[in-house]
Amino acid sequence: MIVVAERASVFLKALSGESRLLLLCHLWDGEKSVGELARLAGVRDTAVSQQLAVLRRRGIVEARRQGQTIFYSIASDDARRVLSVLHDIFARAPEPADA
Repeated sequence: MIVVAERASVFLKALSGESRLLLLCHLWDGEKSVGELARLAGVRDTAVSQQLAVLRRRGIVEARRQGQTIFYSIASDDARRVLSVLHDIFARAPEPADA
């Protein structure tokens, strides 16, 4: 049981960053380049690359190079399942009112 909890913890830590979750949401429909992800997320290419490196080390995304452009896609079925559950919980819930 401890090993399972440790594996789950490592996996969830990789998904836990807001910027990483946002990138994965943008990758849901298919692969995108670093530049496209940066534009969609409103951040610099270097910030996107750093977050994607974390996800790649954990096997959550995979990279494909075409010339000088690197494209990323979701590689983990487990990540897709978790993202689907998160979407069901949070995307359908009303936004909280500002206090």
